[in-house]
Amino acid sequence: MPKFKENDSFSFLDEFRGRIFEGEWPTLTEMFDITVERYPNNNCFRQFVPEDFTLTYKEAKDTIIGLSNYFLSHGATKGDKVALVGKNSVEWAVSYLAIEYAGCIVVPLDVNMHLEEIESLMKFAEVSYMLTDFSLLNVINQDNKLNIRNTLCLEEKGSDKYILNNLEKGPLSDKAIKANSDDIAAILFTSGTTGTPKGVMLTHDNLVSDSYKAQENMKLYSTDVFYAILPIHHAYTMLAVFIVAISVGSEIVFGKRLVVSQLLKELKDGKVTMFLGVPMLFNKLLAGLLDGVKKKSLILYGLIRFLMGISGLIKKVFKKNVGHKMFGFLLKQISLDTNRICISGGGPLPASTFKMFNELGIDFVQGYGLTETSPITHLNPVEAYIESSVGKLIPTLEQKIVNPDSDGNGIIYLKGSVIMKGYYNNEEATKDVLGEDGWFNTGDVGHIDRNGYLYLTGRAKSIIVTEGGKNVFPEEIEDHFQLYNEISQICIIGYDKNPAMKIEGIKAIILPTETFLEEMENDMKRIKIKMECIVDEVNKELKTYQKIEKLTIATEELPSTSTKKIKRYEVKKLYR
Repeated sequence: MPKFKENDSFSFLDEFRGRIFEGEWPTLTEMFDITVERYPNNNCFRQFVPEDFTLTYKEAKDTIIGLSNYFLSHGATKGDKVALVGKNSVEWAVSYLAIEYAGCIVVPLDVNMHLEEIESLMKFAEVSYMLTDFSLLNVINQDNKLNIRNTLCLEEKGSDKYILNNLEKGPLSDKAIKANSDDIAAILFTSGTTGTPKGVMLTHDNLVSDSYKAQENMKLYSTDVFYAILPIHHAYTMLAVFIVAISVGSEIVFGKRLVVSQLLKELKDGKVTMFLGVPMLFNKLLAGLLDGVKKKSLILYGLIRFLMGISGLIKKVFKKNVGHKMFGFLLKQISLDTNRICISGGGPLPASTFKMFNELGIDFVQGYGLTETSPITHLNPVEAYIESSVGKLIPTLEQKIVNPDSDGNGIIYLKGSVIMKGYYNNEEATKDVLGEDGWFNTGDVGHIDRNGYLYLTGRAKSIIVTEGGKNVFPEEIEDHFQLYNEISQICIIGYDKNPAMKIEGIKAIILPTETFLEEMENDMKRIKIKMECIVDEVNKELKTYQKIEKLTIATEELPSTSTKKIKRYEVKKLYR
Protein backbone atom coordinates (compact mmCIF):
# COMPACT_ATOMS: atom_id res chain seq x y z
CA MET A 1 0.00 0.00 0.00
CA PRO A 2 1.56 3.35 -1.07
CA LYS A 3 2.40 5.82 1.67
CA PHE A 4 0.86 9.25 2.07
CA LYS A 5 2.75 12.38 1.08
CA GLU A 6 4.94 13.81 3.85
CA ASN A 7 3.00 17.08 3.96
CA ASP A 8 -0.40 15.39 4.28
CA SER A 9 -2.03 16.10 7.65
CA PHE A 10 -2.62 12.36 8.01
CA SER A 11 0.87 11.15 6.95
CA PHE A 12 1.55 10.10 10.58
CA LEU A 13 -0.74 7.12 9.93
CA ASP A 14 2.06 5.46 7.95
CA GLU A 15 3.93 4.57 11.14
CA PHE A 16 0.90 2.55 12.30
CA ARG A 17 0.23 0.80 8.99
CA GLY A 18 1.07 -2.89 9.24
CA ARG A 19 0.92 -2.76 13.05
CA ILE A 20 -2.53 -1.39 13.92
CA PHE A 21 -4.16 -1.37 10.49
CA GLU A 22 -3.76 -2.61 6.93
CA GLY A 23 -4.82 -0.94 3.70
CA GLU A 24 -5.18 2.77 2.95
CA TRP A 25 -7.29 3.87 5.92
CA PRO A 26 -7.86 2.49 9.43
CA THR A 27 -11.36 1.59 10.56
CA LEU A 28 -13.05 3.76 13.20
CA THR A 29 -11.86 1.49 16.00
CA GLU A 30 -8.32 1.33 14.61
CA MET A 31 -8.34 5.12 14.33
CA PHE A 32 -9.31 5.35 18.00
CA ASP A 33 -6.61 2.82 18.96
CA ILE A 34 -4.03 5.00 17.19
CA THR A 35 -5.19 8.14 18.99
CA VAL A 36 -5.18 6.40 22.39
CA GLU A 37 -1.60 5.31 21.77
CA ARG A 38 -0.59 8.85 20.78
CA TYR A 39 -2.49 10.80 23.45
CA PRO A 40 -3.54 8.43 26.30
CA ASN A 41 -3.75 11.18 28.94
CA ASN A 42 -5.51 13.84 26.86
CA ASN A 43 -9.07 14.62 27.89
CA CYS A 44 -11.35 12.79 25.48
CA PHE A 45 -15.02 13.26 26.49
CA ARG A 46 -16.47 15.82 28.93
CA GLN A 47 -19.88 17.06 30.01
CA PHE A 48 -21.01 19.56 32.64
CA VAL A 49 -24.64 18.42 33.02
CA PRO A 50 -25.94 16.73 35.15
CA GLU A 51 -22.46 17.00 36.72
CA ASP A 52 -18.87 17.54 35.58
CA PHE A 53 -17.71 14.21 34.14
CA THR A 54 -14.52 13.68 32.13
CA LEU A 55 -12.77 10.67 30.58
CA THR A 56 -9.22 10.69 29.23
CA TYR A 57 -8.54 8.74 26.02
CA LYS A 58 -7.20 5.77 28.01
CA GLU A 59 -10.16 5.84 30.41
CA ALA A 60 -12.56 6.18 27.50
CA LYS A 61 -11.10 3.15 25.74
CA ASP A 62 -11.31 0.99 28.88
CA THR A 63 -14.96 2.02 29.28
CA ILE A 64 -15.72 1.43 25.60
CA ILE A 65 -14.19 -2.07 25.63
CA GLY A 66 -16.13 -2.91 28.81
CA LEU A 67 -19.44 -1.97 27.16
CA SER A 68 -18.51 -3.74 23.95
CA ASN A 69 -17.83 -6.91 25.95
CA TYR A 70 -21.30 -6.63 27.48
CA PHE A 71 -22.91 -6.68 24.03
CA LEU A 72 -20.73 -9.53 22.84
CA SER A 73 -21.60 -11.61 25.92
CA HIS A 74 -25.29 -10.98 25.20
CA GLY A 75 -25.14 -12.40 21.69
CA ALA A 76 -24.18 -9.40 19.55
CA THR A 77 -22.22 -10.33 16.47
CA LYS A 78 -20.72 -8.66 13.41
CA GLY A 79 -23.28 -6.86 11.29
CA ASP A 80 -25.99 -6.59 13.97
CA LYS A 81 -27.68 -3.19 13.99
CA VAL A 82 -27.74 -1.26 17.25
CA ALA A 83 -29.98 1.79 17.68
CA LEU A 84 -28.43 4.72 19.56
CA VAL A 85 -31.18 7.14 20.58
CA GLY A 86 -30.22 9.84 23.04
CA LYS A 87 -29.13 13.38 23.78
CA ASN A 88 -25.52 14.47 23.33
CA SER A 89 -23.48 12.96 26.16
CA VAL A 90 -20.29 11.16 27.16
CA GLU A 91 -22.41 8.00 27.34
CA TRP A 92 -23.58 8.48 23.72
CA ALA A 93 -19.96 8.72 22.51
CA VAL A 94 -18.85 5.69 24.55
CA SER A 95 -21.78 3.66 23.21
CA TYR A 96 -21.11 4.61 19.59
CA LEU A 97 -17.54 3.32 19.75
CA ALA A 98 -18.50 0.26 21.82
CA ILE A 99 -20.91 -0.74 19.06
CA GLU A 100 -18.11 -0.43 16.51
CA TYR A 101 -15.63 -2.47 18.62
CA ALA A 102 -18.23 -5.26 18.76
CA GLY A 103 -18.24 -5.28 14.94
CA CYS A 104 -21.84 -4.07 14.87
CA ILE A 105 -23.50 -1.26 12.88
CA VAL A 106 -24.66 1.84 14.72
CA VAL A 107 -28.06 3.35 13.83
CA PRO A 108 -28.14 6.85 15.40
CA LEU A 109 -31.67 8.28 15.72
CA ASP A 110 -33.17 11.55 16.91
CA VAL A 111 -34.42 11.12 20.47
CA ASN A 112 -36.96 13.92 19.88
CA MET A 113 -38.87 12.07 17.17
CA HIS A 114 -42.30 10.64 17.89
CA LEU A 115 -42.18 7.11 19.30
CA GLU A 116 -44.02 5.75 16.24
CA GLU A 117 -41.36 7.20 13.94
CA ILE A 118 -38.49 5.83 16.05
CA GLU A 119 -40.09 2.39 16.05
CA SER A 120 -40.73 2.57 12.31
CA LEU A 121 -37.11 3.43 11.53
CA MET A 122 -35.76 0.76 13.88
CA LYS A 123 -38.02 -1.84 12.30
CA PHE A 124 -36.90 -0.78 8.81
CA ALA A 125 -33.23 -0.92 9.84
CA GLU A 126 -33.77 -4.37 11.44
CA VAL A 127 -32.34 -3.25 14.78
CA SER A 128 -31.45 -5.96 17.32
CA TYR A 129 -30.16 -3.91 20.27
CA MET A 130 -30.86 -0.44 21.60
CA LEU A 131 -29.23 2.20 23.81
CA THR A 132 -31.45 5.12 24.74
CA ASP A 133 -32.36 7.80 27.29
CA PHE A 134 -34.37 6.89 30.41
CA SER A 135 -37.69 8.32 29.17
CA LEU A 136 -37.70 6.16 26.06
CA LEU A 137 -36.21 3.08 27.72
CA ASN A 138 -39.34 2.27 29.73
CA VAL A 139 -41.69 2.82 26.80
CA ILE A 140 -39.70 0.50 24.54
CA ASN A 141 -39.41 -2.17 27.24
CA GLN A 142 -43.13 -2.08 28.04
CA ASP A 143 -44.24 -2.25 24.42
CA ASN A 144 -41.56 -4.29 22.67
CA LYS A 145 -43.14 -4.65 19.23
CA LEU A 146 -39.69 -4.81 17.66
CA ASN A 147 -38.34 -7.87 19.50
CA ILE A 148 -35.28 -5.94 20.66
CA ARG A 149 -32.90 -8.44 22.25
CA ASN A 150 -31.45 -6.03 24.78
CA THR A 151 -31.84 -2.40 25.83
CA LEU A 152 -29.52 -0.26 27.94
CA CYS A 153 -29.85 3.26 29.32
CA LEU A 154 -27.63 6.26 28.52
CA GLU A 155 -28.62 8.02 31.76
CA GLU A 156 -27.66 7.11 35.32
CA LYS A 157 -31.27 7.20 36.54
CA GLY A 158 -31.69 4.06 34.44
CA SER A 159 -30.03 2.34 37.42
CA ASP A 160 -29.42 -1.35 36.64
CA LYS A 161 -29.76 -0.65 32.92
CA TYR A 162 -27.27 2.27 32.97
CA ILE A 163 -24.43 1.50 30.57
CA LEU A 164 -21.66 2.33 33.06
CA ASN A 165 -23.16 -0.19 35.51
CA ASN A 166 -22.93 -2.94 32.90
CA LEU A 167 -19.27 -2.88 31.87
CA GLU A 168 -17.50 -6.22 31.56
CA LYS A 169 -13.89 -5.24 32.19
CA GLY A 170 -10.83 -6.77 30.63
CA PRO A 171 -9.45 -7.00 27.08
CA LEU A 172 -11.82 -7.07 24.11
CA SER A 173 -13.62 -10.40 23.97
CA ASP A 174 -12.42 -12.90 21.39
CA LYS A 175 -16.06 -13.06 20.25
CA ALA A 176 -15.52 -9.72 18.49
CA ILE A 177 -15.18 -10.05 14.71
CA LYS A 178 -13.14 -7.16 13.38
CA ALA A 179 -14.76 -4.94 10.75
CA ASN A 180 -13.10 -4.24 7.42
CA SER A 181 -12.68 -0.71 6.09
CA ASP A 182 -15.38 -1.26 3.44
CA ASP A 183 -17.89 -2.66 5.96
CA ILE A 184 -20.87 -0.50 6.94
CA ALA A 185 -20.13 1.43 10.15
CA ALA A 186 -23.37 3.39 10.44
CA ILE A 187 -26.82 3.77 8.93
CA LEU A 188 -27.94 7.39 9.14
CA PHE A 189 -31.46 8.38 8.26
CA THR A 190 -31.68 11.58 6.25
CA SER A 191 -33.60 14.40 7.90
CA GLY A 192 -36.38 14.16 5.34
CA THR A 193 -36.71 17.80 4.23
CA THR A 194 -37.99 16.65 0.83
CA GLY A 195 -39.80 13.40 1.57
CA THR A 196 -39.52 10.01 3.27
CA PRO A 197 -36.27 9.51 5.23
CA LYS A 198 -33.79 7.08 3.68
CA GLY A 199 -31.13 5.04 5.50
CA VAL A 200 -27.71 6.16 4.29
CA MET A 201 -25.10 3.38 4.58
CA LEU A 202 -21.70 4.84 5.47
CA THR A 203 -18.62 2.63 5.66
CA HIS A 204 -15.60 2.91 7.93
CA ASP A 205 -13.66 4.04 4.87
CA ASN A 206 -16.23 6.80 4.17
CA LEU A 207 -16.10 8.26 7.69
CA VAL A 208 -12.40 7.86 8.43
CA SER A 209 -11.16 9.15 5.07
CA ASP A 210 -13.50 12.14 5.34
CA SER A 211 -12.33 13.02 8.85
CA TYR A 212 -8.68 13.07 7.78
CA LYS A 213 -9.06 14.60 4.31
CA ALA A 214 -11.11 17.52 5.65
CA GLN A 215 -8.08 18.50 7.72
CA GLU A 216 -6.14 19.33 4.58
CA ASN A 217 -8.28 22.47 4.36
CA MET A 218 -8.13 23.21 8.09
CA LYS A 219 -5.33 22.55 10.61
CA LEU A 220 -6.41 20.83 13.83
CA TYR A 221 -4.46 20.09 17.02
CA SER A 222 -4.57 17.61 19.90
CA THR A 223 -4.96 20.65 22.19
CA ASP A 224 -8.22 21.74 20.54
CA VAL A 225 -11.52 21.52 22.42
CA PHE A 226 -14.62 20.83 20.32
CA TYR A 227 -18.13 21.72 21.45
CA ALA A 228 -20.93 19.30 20.54
CA ILE A 229 -24.18 21.24 20.95
CA LEU A 230 -26.00 20.32 17.72
CA PRO A 231 -27.73 16.90 17.68
CA ILE A 232 -24.95 14.33 17.51
CA HIS A 233 -27.05 11.73 15.69
CA HIS A 234 -26.89 14.05 12.66
CA ALA A 235 -24.08 13.43 10.14
CA TYR A 236 -22.70 16.98 10.52
CA THR A 237 -21.99 16.82 14.27
CA MET A 238 -21.21 13.10 14.27
CA LEU A 239 -18.38 13.53 11.75
CA ALA A 240 -17.23 17.13 12.04
CA VAL A 241 -17.15 17.14 15.86
CA PHE A 242 -17.15 13.60 17.23
CA ILE A 243 -15.10 11.61 14.69
CA VAL A 244 -12.81 14.46 13.60
CA ALA A 245 -11.94 15.29 17.22
CA ILE A 246 -10.99 11.70 18.14
CA SER A 247 -8.92 11.43 14.95
CA VAL A 248 -6.44 14.02 16.34
CA GLY A 249 -6.73 13.54 20.11
CA SER A 250 -8.85 16.61 20.82
CA GLU A 251 -11.32 16.97 23.68
CA ILE A 252 -15.09 17.01 23.09
CA VAL A 253 -17.41 18.94 25.40
CA PHE A 254 -21.01 17.73 25.11
CA GLY A 255 -23.85 20.24 25.45
CA LYS A 256 -27.30 18.79 26.08
CA ARG A 257 -29.64 21.74 25.46
CA LEU A 258 -29.58 24.51 22.87
CA VAL A 259 -30.25 27.21 25.46
CA VAL A 260 -28.11 30.31 24.94
CA SER A 261 -27.30 30.92 28.64
CA GLN A 262 -26.16 27.31 29.14
CA LEU A 263 -24.35 27.30 25.81
CA LEU A 264 -22.32 30.40 26.74
CA LYS A 265 -21.43 28.91 30.13
CA GLU A 266 -20.23 25.63 28.60
CA LEU A 267 -18.20 27.45 25.94
CA LYS A 268 -16.51 29.40 28.74
CA ASP A 269 -16.02 26.58 31.26
CA GLY A 270 -14.83 24.17 28.56
CA LYS A 271 -12.38 26.72 27.08
CA VAL A 272 -13.72 25.69 23.70
CA THR A 273 -11.53 26.37 20.63
CA MET A 274 -13.68 24.71 17.94
CA PHE A 275 -17.35 25.71 17.78
CA LEU A 276 -19.58 24.15 15.14
CA GLY A 277 -23.08 25.47 14.61
CA VAL A 278 -25.85 26.14 12.12
CA PRO A 279 -26.50 29.56 10.48
CA MET A 280 -29.43 30.36 12.78
CA LEU A 281 -27.23 30.00 15.87
CA PHE A 282 -24.41 32.18 14.54
CA ASN A 283 -26.88 34.80 13.29
CA LYS A 284 -28.45 35.01 16.75
CA LEU A 285 -25.12 35.31 18.55
CA LEU A 286 -23.89 38.02 16.19
CA ALA A 287 -27.17 39.97 16.18
CA GLY A 288 -27.37 39.83 19.98
CA LEU A 289 -23.79 41.07 20.35
CA LEU A 290 -24.10 43.99 17.93
CA ASP A 291 -27.55 44.98 19.20
CA GLY A 292 -26.11 45.15 22.71
CA VAL A 293 -23.39 47.54 21.53
CA LYS A 294 -25.89 49.64 19.59
CA LYS A 295 -28.15 50.03 22.64
CA LYS A 296 -25.23 51.28 24.74
CA SER A 297 -24.09 53.90 22.23
CA LEU A 298 -24.63 54.53 18.53
CA ILE A 299 -21.26 56.28 18.42
CA LEU A 300 -19.53 53.24 19.95
CA TYR A 301 -21.38 50.99 17.53
CA GLY A 302 -20.25 53.08 14.56
CA LEU A 303 -16.65 53.07 15.79
CA ILE A 304 -16.63 49.29 16.31
CA ARG A 305 -18.09 48.63 12.87
CA PHE A 306 -15.45 50.95 11.35
CA LEU A 307 -12.65 49.11 13.19
CA MET A 308 -14.15 45.76 12.18
CA GLY A 309 -13.86 46.85 8.55
CA ILE A 310 -10.17 47.69 9.03
CA SER A 311 -9.56 44.41 10.86
CA GLY A 312 -11.22 42.44 8.07
CA LEU A 313 -9.17 44.23 5.43
CA ILE A 314 -5.90 43.48 7.26
CA LYS A 315 -6.87 39.85 7.63
CA LYS A 316 -7.91 39.48 4.00
CA VAL A 317 -4.95 41.32 2.44
CA PHE A 318 -2.07 40.76 4.88
CA LYS A 319 -3.25 37.46 6.46
CA LYS A 320 -2.87 38.96 9.95
CA ASN A 321 -5.59 38.36 12.53
CA VAL A 322 -5.64 41.53 14.61
CA GLY A 323 -9.34 41.31 15.39
CA HIS A 324 -9.06 38.67 18.11
CA LYS A 325 -7.06 41.00 20.35
CA MET A 326 -8.83 44.15 19.23
CA PHE A 327 -12.30 42.78 19.97
CA GLY A 328 -11.46 40.35 22.77
CA PHE A 329 -13.73 42.27 25.14
CA LEU A 330 -16.66 41.70 22.76
CA LEU A 331 -15.86 38.05 22.07
CA LYS A 332 -15.78 37.43 25.82
CA GLN A 333 -19.44 38.49 26.02
CA ILE A 334 -20.41 35.54 23.80
CA SER A 335 -17.77 33.21 25.32
CA LEU A 336 -15.72 33.04 22.13
CA ASP A 337 -12.55 34.62 23.53
CA THR A 338 -10.80 31.21 23.65
CA ASN A 339 -12.29 30.15 20.34
CA ARG A 340 -9.98 29.52 17.39
CA ILE A 341 -12.37 28.47 14.63
CA CYS A 342 -16.14 28.59 14.12
CA ILE A 343 -17.63 26.32 11.47
CA SER A 344 -21.08 26.78 9.97
CA GLY A 345 -22.90 24.00 8.18
CA GLY A 346 -26.33 22.48 7.73
CA GLY A 347 -27.66 25.31 5.57
CA PRO A 348 -26.85 28.54 3.72
CA LEU A 349 -25.15 31.31 5.69
CA PRO A 350 -25.35 35.01 4.79
CA ALA A 351 -22.01 36.29 3.48
CA SER A 352 -22.40 39.23 5.87
CA THR A 353 -22.37 36.92 8.93
CA PHE A 354 -19.31 35.10 7.60
CA LYS A 355 -17.57 38.42 6.99
CA MET A 356 -18.36 39.98 10.39
CA PHE A 357 -17.13 37.00 12.41
CA ASN A 358 -13.84 37.15 10.53
CA GLU A 359 -13.64 40.88 11.17
CA LEU A 360 -14.09 40.21 14.89
CA GLY A 361 -11.04 37.94 14.78
CA ILE A 362 -12.70 34.53 14.59
CA ASP A 363 -11.47 32.23 11.83
CA PHE A 364 -14.91 31.47 10.49
CA VAL A 365 -15.32 28.54 8.13
CA GLN A 366 -18.27 27.57 5.98
CA GLY A 367 -18.47 24.12 4.48
CA TYR A 368 -20.68 21.90 2.37
CA GLY A 369 -21.74 18.30 2.28
CA LEU A 370 -24.65 15.90 2.64
CA THR A 371 -25.35 12.85 4.78
CA GLU A 372 -24.68 10.77 1.66
CA THR A 373 -21.15 12.25 1.43
CA SER A 374 -20.16 11.43 5.04
CA PRO A 375 -20.80 14.53 5.02
CA ILE A 376 -17.88 16.95 4.40
CA THR A 377 -16.90 17.58 0.77
CA HIS A 378 -15.97 21.28 0.77
CA LEU A 379 -14.38 23.68 3.26
CA ASN A 380 -13.28 27.29 3.01
CA PRO A 381 -9.52 27.43 3.70
CA VAL A 382 -8.95 29.64 6.75
CA GLU A 383 -6.16 31.52 5.02
CA ALA A 384 -8.01 32.01 1.72
CA TYR A 385 -11.72 32.16 2.44
CA ILE A 386 -14.42 33.61 0.21
CA GLU A 387 -17.52 34.74 2.13
CA SER A 388 -20.03 33.88 -0.58
CA SER A 389 -18.59 30.41 -1.26
CA VAL A 390 -18.90 27.13 0.64
CA GLY A 391 -15.25 26.46 -0.09
CA LYS A 392 -12.94 24.18 -1.99
CA LEU A 393 -13.19 20.45 -2.57
CA ILE A 394 -11.30 18.35 -0.04
CA PRO A 395 -8.34 16.34 -1.49
CA THR A 396 -8.83 13.45 -3.97
CA LEU A 397 -12.55 14.05 -4.46
CA GLU A 398 -13.92 14.98 -7.89
CA GLN A 399 -16.72 17.39 -8.76
CA LYS A 400 -18.58 18.45 -11.90
CA ILE A 401 -21.55 20.64 -12.83
CA VAL A 402 -24.13 18.91 -15.04
CA ASN A 403 -26.40 20.79 -17.46
CA PRO A 404 -25.29 24.30 -16.46
CA ASP A 405 -27.48 27.26 -17.41
CA SER A 406 -26.26 30.53 -18.91
CA ASP A 407 -24.90 31.59 -15.49
CA GLY A 408 -22.98 28.33 -15.07
CA ASN A 409 -25.40 26.95 -12.47
CA GLY A 410 -26.20 23.27 -12.76
CA ILE A 411 -26.59 20.10 -10.69
CA ILE A 412 -23.53 19.35 -8.53
CA TYR A 413 -22.12 15.83 -8.91
CA LEU A 414 -19.41 14.39 -6.63
CA LYS A 415 -17.19 11.32 -6.67
CA GLY A 416 -14.68 9.82 -4.24
CA SER A 417 -14.04 7.87 -1.03
CA VAL A 418 -16.66 9.76 1.02
CA ILE A 419 -19.66 8.76 -1.14
CA MET A 420 -22.09 6.41 0.62
CA LYS A 421 -22.45 2.74 -0.17
CA GLY A 422 -26.13 3.34 -0.93
CA TYR A 423 -29.52 3.55 0.77
CA TYR A 424 -30.37 0.64 3.06
CA ASN A 425 -32.84 -1.77 1.43
CA ASN A 426 -33.69 0.79 -1.26
CA GLU A 427 -31.95 -0.09 -4.49
CA GLU A 428 -34.26 2.07 -6.58
CA ALA A 429 -33.52 5.24 -4.60
CA THR A 430 -29.80 4.42 -4.71
CA LYS A 431 -29.85 4.12 -8.50
CA ASP A 432 -31.64 7.48 -8.74
CA VAL A 433 -28.64 9.33 -7.27
CA LEU A 434 -25.60 7.06 -7.56
CA GLY A 435 -24.37 5.92 -10.96
CA GLU A 436 -22.39 2.77 -11.67
CA ASP A 437 -19.47 5.07 -12.50
CA GLY A 438 -19.46 6.33 -8.90
CA TRP A 439 -20.79 9.84 -9.56
CA PHE A 440 -23.30 11.02 -6.95
CA ASN A 441 -26.09 13.45 -7.83
CA THR A 442 -26.34 15.84 -4.85
CA GLY A 443 -29.61 17.41 -6.00
CA ASP A 444 -28.05 20.80 -5.23
CA VAL A 445 -27.52 23.51 -7.82
CA GLY A 446 -24.44 25.71 -8.00
CA HIS A 447 -21.36 26.71 -9.94
CA ILE A 448 -17.58 26.47 -9.58
CA ASP A 449 -15.21 29.38 -10.20
CA ARG A 450 -11.86 29.08 -11.98
CA ASN A 451 -10.06 28.62 -8.64
CA GLY A 452 -12.24 25.66 -7.66
CA TYR A 453 -14.49 27.40 -5.13
CA LEU A 454 -18.07 26.14 -5.04
CA TYR A 455 -21.06 28.51 -4.86
CA LEU A 456 -24.49 27.13 -3.97
CA THR A 457 -27.67 28.43 -5.53
CA GLY A 458 -30.26 26.08 -4.00
CA ARG A 459 -31.94 22.69 -4.15
CA ALA A 460 -33.06 21.52 -7.58
CA LYS A 461 -36.36 20.30 -6.09
CA SER A 462 -37.04 23.72 -4.56
CA ILE A 463 -36.86 25.73 -7.80
CA ILE A 464 -39.78 28.08 -8.44
CA VAL A 465 -40.52 28.64 -12.15
CA THR A 466 -41.83 32.18 -12.65
CA GLU A 467 -43.28 34.03 -15.65
CA GLY A 468 -40.83 34.11 -18.53
CA GLY A 469 -39.41 30.71 -17.49
CA LYS A 470 -37.06 32.17 -14.91
CA ASN A 471 -35.79 29.79 -12.23
CA VAL A 472 -35.84 31.17 -8.69
CA PHE A 473 -34.06 29.48 -5.81
CA PRO A 474 -35.88 30.09 -2.48
CA GLU A 475 -32.63 29.83 -0.51
CA GLU A 476 -31.19 32.87 -2.28
CA ILE A 477 -34.18 34.99 -1.20
CA GLU A 478 -34.24 33.59 2.34
CA ASP A 479 -30.61 34.62 2.84
CA HIS A 480 -31.68 38.28 2.73
CA PHE A 481 -33.87 37.83 5.83
CA GLN A 482 -31.41 36.09 8.14
CA LEU A 483 -30.22 39.16 10.04
CA TYR A 484 -33.64 40.67 10.76
CA ASN A 485 -34.16 40.30 14.52
CA GLU A 486 -37.94 40.44 14.09
CA ILE A 487 -37.95 37.15 12.17
CA SER A 488 -37.68 33.72 13.78
CA GLN A 489 -38.27 31.63 10.63
CA ILE A 490 -38.66 32.40 6.93
CA CYS A 491 -39.72 30.03 4.16
CA ILE A 492 -40.06 31.01 0.52
CA ILE A 493 -42.39 28.83 -1.54
CA GLY A 494 -44.06 28.98 -4.93
CA TYR A 495 -47.81 29.31 -5.38
CA ASP A 496 -49.93 28.62 -8.48
CA LYS A 497 -50.13 31.96 -10.22
CA ASN A 498 -51.15 30.46 -13.56
CA PRO A 499 -51.66 26.67 -13.25
CA ALA A 500 -52.48 26.22 -16.93
CA MET A 501 -49.14 27.75 -17.97
CA LYS A 502 -47.31 26.18 -14.98
CA ILE A 503 -46.28 29.64 -13.81
CA GLU A 504 -45.60 30.20 -10.12
CA GLY A 505 -45.57 33.30 -7.99
CA ILE A 506 -43.35 33.80 -4.96
CA LYS A 507 -44.76 33.67 -1.46
CA ALA A 508 -43.09 34.27 1.93
CA ILE A 509 -44.14 32.48 5.10
CA ILE A 510 -42.73 34.37 8.10
CA LEU A 511 -42.81 33.45 11.78
CA PRO A 512 -42.06 36.51 13.95
CA THR A 513 -39.91 36.22 17.09
CA GLU A 514 -41.56 36.15 20.52
CA THR A 515 -39.75 39.38 21.45
CA PHE A 516 -41.13 41.18 18.41
CA LEU A 517 -44.66 39.90 19.08
CA GLU A 518 -44.46 41.29 22.61
CA GLU A 519 -43.22 44.65 21.30
CA MET A 520 -46.20 44.75 18.93
CA GLU A 521 -48.51 43.66 21.78
CA ASN A 522 -49.59 40.76 19.54
CA ASP A 523 -51.49 43.20 17.33
CA MET A 524 -51.65 41.27 14.05
CA LYS A 525 -52.38 44.39 12.03
CA ARG A 526 -49.20 46.13 13.25
CA ILE A 527 -47.22 42.90 12.87
CA LYS A 528 -48.36 42.48 9.26
CA ILE A 529 -47.50 46.11 8.41
CA LYS A 530 -43.97 45.75 9.86
CA MET A 531 -43.37 42.46 8.03
CA GLU A 532 -44.60 44.00 4.78
CA CYS A 533 -42.07 46.80 5.27
CA ILE A 534 -39.28 44.23 5.72
CA VAL A 535 -40.43 42.37 2.59
CA ASP A 536 -40.43 45.67 0.67
CA GLU A 537 -36.85 46.33 1.84
CA VAL A 538 -35.73 42.90 0.70
CA ASN A 539 -37.59 43.19 -2.62
CA LYS A 540 -35.50 46.28 -3.44
CA GLU A 541 -32.37 44.10 -3.23
CA LEU A 542 -33.79 41.34 -5.44
CA LYS A 543 -33.97 40.93 -9.21
CA THR A 544 -37.35 41.67 -10.78
CA TYR A 545 -38.27 38.00 -11.23
CA GLN A 546 -37.25 37.15 -7.62
CA LYS A 547 -39.57 39.64 -5.90
CA ILE A 548 -41.99 38.37 -3.25
CA GLU A 549 -45.64 38.86 -4.20
CA LYS A 550 -47.51 37.35 -1.27
CA LEU A 551 -46.91 37.26 2.49
CA THR A 552 -48.36 35.00 5.17
CA ILE A 553 -47.66 35.44 8.88
CA ALA A 554 -47.27 32.08 10.63
CA THR A 555 -48.62 31.75 14.15
CA GLU A 556 -46.72 28.59 15.10
CA GLU A 557 -43.27 27.16 14.44
CA LEU A 558 -42.72 25.90 10.90
CA PRO A 559 -41.95 22.18 10.50
CA SER A 560 -38.18 21.69 10.66
CA THR A 561 -35.48 19.05 11.14
CA SER A 562 -33.29 18.59 14.22
CA THR A 563 -30.71 20.94 12.68
CA LYS A 564 -33.41 23.58 12.11
CA LYS A 565 -33.71 23.14 8.35
CA ILE A 566 -37.28 24.00 7.40
CA LYS A 567 -39.19 21.13 5.78
CA ARG A 568 -40.27 23.05 2.70
CA TYR A 569 -42.54 20.33 1.34
CA GLU A 570 -44.51 20.28 4.61
CA VAL A 571 -44.74 24.09 4.69
CA LYS A 572 -46.18 24.03 1.16
CA LYS A 573 -48.88 21.62 2.33
CA LEU A 574 -49.78 23.89 5.24
CA TYR A 575 -49.70 27.22 3.36
CA ARG A 576 -50.96 26.50 -0.16
